[in-house]
Amino acid sequence: MKHVIALDVGGTGMKAALVGTDGTLLHEARRATGRERGPDAVVESILAFAADLRAHGEEHLGESALAAGVAVPGIIDAENGIAVYASNLGWRDVPMRRLLGERLGGVPVALGHDVRTGGLAEGRIGAGKGTDRFLFLPLGTGIAGAIGIAGTIEAGAHGYAGEIGHIVVRPDGPECGCGQRGCLETLASASAVTRAWAAASGDPAADAADCAKAVESGDPAAVEVWRDAVDALAAGLVTAVTLLDPRMLIIGGGLGEAGETLFTPLRAAVEERVTFQKLPHIVPAALGDTAGCLGAGLLAWDLLSTEVSV
Repeated sequence: MKHVIALDVGGTGMKAALVGTDGTLLHEARRATGRERGPDAVVESILAFAADLRAHGEEHLGESALAAGVAVPGIIDAENGIAVYASNLGWRDVPMRRLLGERLGGVPVALGHDVRTGGLAEGRIGAGKGTDRFLFLPLGTGIAGAIGIAGTIEAGAHGYAGEIGHIVVRPDGPECGCGQRGCLETLASASAVTRAWAAASGDPAADAADCAKAVESGDPAAVEVWRDAVDALAAGLVTAVTLLDPRMLIIGGGLGEAGETLFTPLRAAVEERVTFQKLPHIVPAALGDTAGCLGAGLLAWDLLSTEVSV
């Protein structure tokens, strides 16, 4: 059975699948990334995982994978297949496409940015299916975005498009790792809400999910923390809407899992801020933590179709 290998590499875990021609997941697997062992060991873990997936396909599907797609965090050079930099994995300038191609017997390999790859899947087969223009935002440890245009994801001239987490929404706000102050992700990411709620509640173990539950029970301190995050998020989204004019905003990640506790006030806050702009539909992501893996499979099939057409 014809298939491709799909890999989504995260800071703590890797999700993988063998994906059929119609997008069916023929086999799924997960492993720890093992970043505590260092960047070289992480790369070897990725290569070994891919090789095991290839062997599984040969044994159980009757043939070897036709291609592979891999989504990784950080800065990437997709054109040259290089994982340029990832702070949470500690690597620099890893020739991922070449290394994977060699380990997999010379099959073509597509490399993608994790958020843009997840956005590709949400746009084609998830919440944005059938939508010509959308913005996908997973609200997790940080905030990045994927700009969807007619079934593809816009990477930008240098591969940095969609970094909405570094829009400054509060110039006097907290310092950001990028060197600015008051970036969106310092105020409205899941990790930002976790920090704020841990301080407000006095419980260092409390996280964003706990804050959402406290909001639902009417805790005034939680409501204030939540309101501040939603207010900052709405400000960032209206900037994005003004620049991009998307038909849909797809919100995922840890905060997205709060459901209407997030979406009801967020829709209202965005609507309050728009003036001449067209209000987009604001919807939850549909694919959860499988989006990156599914998107990696789409990258692999796209690569094959491009090669055939050329």
